[in-house]
Amino acid sequence: MTTPQTATTVEGLATDVCLPDGTAPFPAVLIRTPYDRARHLAEARGWARRGFAAVVQDVRGRHASPGEWRPYENEAADGAATARWIRRQPWSDGRLVAAGASYAAHCALALALDPGTGEEARPDAVIAAVPALGAAETAREPSGPERLLARAGWWAAHGDRPDSDEHALAKALAADPALLAHLPLTALPERLGRSLPSWSGLWRHHDRGRLTARAPHAGPPLLAVGGHHDHFTEDTVALWHTWGGPSARLLLGPWGHGLAAAPGPDAGPAHRVVLGELYARWARRALAGDLAPGRHGALALGGADLWLPADTEGEPRPVPLRPLHGAVFTADPARPVRSDDLTVPTSEPADRCLLVTAPLPRPLDAVGPVRLRMRATADTPYADWAVRLVALTPQGRAERLAVGVLRRGGDPARRCEDPAARHETPPSPRAEEFTVELGRLARRLRAGTRLRVEIAGHHFPAHARHTHTGEDPVTAERLLASRREVDPTGVTLTLPVLPSRPTPTDPAKEILR
Repeated sequence: MTTPQTATTVEGLATDVCLPDGTAPFPAVLIRTPYDRARHLAEARGWARRGFAAVVQDVRGRHASPGEWRPYENEAADGAATARWIRRQPWSDGRLVAAGASYAAHCALALALDPGTGEEARPDAVIAAVPALGAAETAREPSGPERLLARAGWWAAHGDRPDSDEHALAKALAADPALLAHLPLTALPERLGRSLPSWSGLWRHHDRGRLTARAPHAGPPLLAVGGHHDHFTEDTVALWHTWGGPSARLLLGPWGHGLAAAPGPDAGPAHRVVLGELYARWARRALAGDLAPGRHGALALGGADLWLPADTEGEPRPVPLRPLHGAVFTADPARPVRSDDLTVPTSEPADRCLLVTAPLPRPLDAVGPVRLRMRATADTPYADWAVRLVALTPQGRAERLAVGVLRRGGDPARRCEDPAARHETPPSPRAEEFTVELGRLARRLRAGTRLRVEIAGHHFPAHARHTHTGEDPVTAERLLASRREVDPTGVTLTLPVLPSRPTPTDPAKEILR
């Protein structure tokens, strides 16, 4: 039995402490969360059963912690104050692991990487699962397109309030299915029926890369955990790649944002990892200095029930595509291509360009980044290009594999904020060549599978609709259709293909080596 948690306050913030049985002192784990520390009770007891003092804290302005809730702004300072407090407690042996998932992972990383934290408060090890690196990273794709659905859901549930309503957006969409189509998007709080003063300010964040820029100077070891179906996959991998501590480990499974509790359709029995046990074993080795130096880890091969070493990557290979429909199409924000629908209309006028491969003659293991090179024209100078890669299985199912959205003509939000940029002459419409990054894939594609490529102007509601007017899509109130033309001979899909059957590995051995 572990000692029941005790409630206290640290710098005024509500904090629970769960101690192990046995004689103190103990190493400690700190979890700072906006999602209610009471929901972490089972996690805290799990850490305590494994010999760690577990400290769980509501961040400022959330649940039982007083103050103003300002996402991503106070976590380094509040985390540092809490870390110093932990190290002064009689039950602490001075060693500290900062851990968390999603926003809580941001709290852990801010504590480890913010230069204002101070060495005396820095953790000795960091576990960052599906990390939300910052406001800019969570709000937009690297080239600027707004992640509308995910951010609207998060802000509706958690923004500008001390508590949470996890189903706030779902209830609002049930009442008004066109909720996210109303303009301007800055008026969303009015349609939700409550005050959200921070909503419009979210889209003014352009400081992408702040934490990853500091990662090369990190001191402690890192365990980064993510899912191939999570919207923060690229950030998780980038963090692992750039981490400068003595060791960095990556675990990337066929999971969504809930990790092993949210398996994807390609997950198998081997991918059912008990993460709590793995975290504790890694933490013990990290605090003891027993981890081999360098970057190691494991990634799942979806559809194959295998794990591979984390540095596994296929050879870039062009895949022949046959044009099917819509070399000329209209990207109309009034009837955008939907992100939540894999059915494809073939009636005119076309709303996307479709290309397809021949059935795969043999199984193919694709591991690494997927890219689409294309030559195309938009008759509006400002445009988004959305590319979706879909697997058409021999059984007739359509399965989403990868998506990429690229903004051309500059970011309207930046242009609207910069007076000089507002007077720039927009580029003339002309055919141009560019590459759309579709993220990472780790999937075994069965023989007989065909790949479908969809090239469109929108991917809504996952991403906000580009209005094609040159205005910021978040504040715009006008929509303009955009005529697109794709040169099918100028489209090249590149998959990272493993040249031979891979050698599997044990994820625990890779993480703990």
